[in-house]
Amino acid sequence: MPTRPYIICHMVTSVDGRIDCSMVEHISGDEYNSTLAQLDCPVELEGRVTMEHYSAERGYFEPPAGARPVGKPSVHIAVQSERYTVAADTRGRLRWPSATINGAPLICLVSEQVSQAYLDGLKARGISWICCGQERVSLYFAMEILYRDFGVKRLAVLGGGLMNGAFLKAELIDELSLLLAPGIDGRTGQPALVDGATDSPRFFPTELELISAEPLPGGTVWLRYRVNY
Repeated sequence: MPTRPYIICHMVTSVDGRIDCSMVEHISGDEYNSTLAQLDCPVELEGRVTMEHYSAERGYFEPPAGARPVGKPSVHIAVQSERYTVAADTRGRLRWPSATINGAPLICLVSEQVSQAYLDGLKARGISWICCGQERVSLYFAMEILYRDFGVKRLAVLGGGLMNGAFLKAELIDELSLLLAPGIDGRTGQPALVDGATDSPRFFPTELELISAEPLPGGTVWLRYRVNY
């Protein structure tokens, strides 16, 4: 029996694999949202950088002087729902204007480096959390909790590159849904579709099995792959 959700990484990139938010907004249209709806994933997860760009308040949470990390795992379920938006925010830096994002209750994934003051603030706002992992979020443990305690069966991971890399490194991505938009970024040092998936100096690419390829209006191509570990 499964112990975690079925996980699809859904991203839009330039032809050279870059994912800078402002850049991809310039070369793509609404096909990102329309194809995401077809994946039938009622729960969506994004990393800190993406959440900061689109959803969080400006500025960072500052813990009280002398605050120490909580140093232990915990789970708080503020509300049960069929839909959630999950935010991965290792040290609890993001500030939230609401307990929901686009109508979906928010769940924060944080590590045990978070302060108790941050967790108390989430609870006061009616926001759920999963706190696990000593230095960074333990993704595998967090996915098991989402499945067991929140009833999450299908999950869309929506980046950025380091978040995608962490999921790939943990062998948690079952499927890649990639929108290849008609444009070239070409800048040095821009974030890529996947970053940091391996620490090895040797090159061992993760193999993909093509499920489907569909050209979309405007020149974007929708590629779906099964991930073979």
